[in-house]
Amino acid sequence: MKNLIKFLLFVGLLSAGISVLYDYRLKHGGLNLASRGTPEKYTLASTPSIEPKQVATLDALNRERRALVGSVLPSVVSIKTSKKVPMRRQYGMDPFEFFYRNNRQFRNPNEQAMVQNSLGSGVIVSAEGHVITNNHVVEQVDDIEVAMSDGRTKKARLVGADAQVDLAVLKIDEPGVKPLKFGDSDAVQAGDFVLAIGNPFGFEETVTDGIISSKGRPNRVDGFGDFLQTNAAINPGNSGGPLINLQGEIVGINTAIISRSGGSQGIGFAIPSNSVRSALESLLKQGRIIRGYLGIQMRTLQNGQTDQDTDGVVVEDVVPGSPAADARIQRGDVIRKFDGREVKSFGELRSLVSQVELNKKVELEVVRNGEVVKVETAIKEQPIDYLTARTTPRQQRPPQNPQAPSQTPPDEDLQDEAPLASVNVQELTPDLARSLNVPSGVRGVVVTNVDDPSGELRKGDVIEEVNQQPVSSVAEYRKVVGSLDPNGTHVLSVCRGRTRSFVVLRAR
Repeated sequence: MKNLIKFLLFVGLLSAGISVLYDYRLKHGGLNLASRGTPEKYTLASTPSIEPKQVATLDALNRERRALVGSVLPSVVSIKTSKKVPMRRQYGMDPFEFFYRNNRQFRNPNEQAMVQNSLGSGVIVSAEGHVITNNHVVEQVDDIEVAMSDGRTKKARLVGADAQVDLAVLKIDEPGVKPLKFGDSDAVQAGDFVLAIGNPFGFEETVTDGIISSKGRPNRVDGFGDFLQTNAAINPGNSGGPLINLQGEIVGINTAIISRSGGSQGIGFAIPSNSVRSALESLLKQGRIIRGYLGIQMRTLQNGQTDQDTDGVVVEDVVPGSPAADARIQRGDVIRKFDGREVKSFGELRSLVSQVELNKKVELEVVRNGEVVKVETAIKEQPIDYLTARTTPRQQRPPQNPQAPSQTPPDEDLQDEAPLASVNVQELTPDLARSLNVPSGVRGVVVTNVDDPSGELRKGDVIEEVNQQPVSSVAEYRKVVGSLDPNGTHVLSVCRGRTRSFVVLRAR
């Protein structure tokens, strides 16, 4: 006890000494404290470097841009989703189990619940509170919340969704919301000014600007030709947000980017507003998207050939019982006009067909044996099994280890110099789909091994399309890949877990 008292006295005396020494140096200038130095003289600039009248046009543009952004921000929302995912606990000692054993004794020893959260964007499109976003933002989640521009958060109900066009319609019960008007995406041209608004990386109400970089490329055979391309910065979290024109109208819904880094590299894509509006009205009226179809297959283009070389769409095959068959369209016909509008690519034709009212009589202008022939038909609803019924049946060869795709030898059917020869694939079985956590509707082949220096394509990815051609089996994949231009650039539609994206690969 005496030693403790001595120690405390020593500490007290030492503290007092240090305090006295500090006060002495402070009074005699021993400490150089900025707060006790001589005040510095300063003079701030009082006039701008340029007269406002010299940049009057830019100043007016600035005010107009503020007005445009301010008018649309209240209609743009952030989408927050959550999903409970069961996961098996690892064997071994849990430190919380050690300290709180009694509180956890009733927990299932083999399972825990993990909550996955994700972010996206959306836009209010009706006075009743309907919100448009991407399907991949809200697919297979437990809870959906919509965060308004004024900070309020509302529970949202999923009205309908469609994975093929990657659109979903939500509904919030909130009176007095401000919807944005759909613009005419057909009238949009390259060079038009646009704004992209959304929730990238969780930063709500982020506004980026740019132009329409391209639209409707007739020489592309992948899905990008159907999108609006923009250089307005689009990043993860922008999905489902609107692309806005100068009138504050929706001209597109941001949906994809091409990037080697995962962030914006100035190549973003939006679903055209005309397609979005058609899908929205179909979902609200019918509960699903009603798709019209013509029932043709286009001819596979030869190396170096584009759609422009044919000045129309060359018919390779006609589906029996389809509207094309009713019009007596023949193999080898070149479709140049549909319902009075010129057609230069298969994607353009497909877009026109999808926008036609069902059972409407339309006229097609085709070239047959050098002569112009006009035929007429009524557009019908696309059968539910239209795509799957015409694909090669899958081979049921489940992997030995369903937890991961197995290593397979290189595809012998593909030559070393063929495009994608370094990508090895196998069938996507139901067990493998569950282990990879991909949505139930995904159809494609699983990457088992790949030599991709860019790292964009990975083992476990599910390739759904190659240059917009579905590949639902290994045989179909090999057939499509075998017909590719060995010197071309190829776009793969890839599903990685719950995320869908595009991967661009160049032939080796």
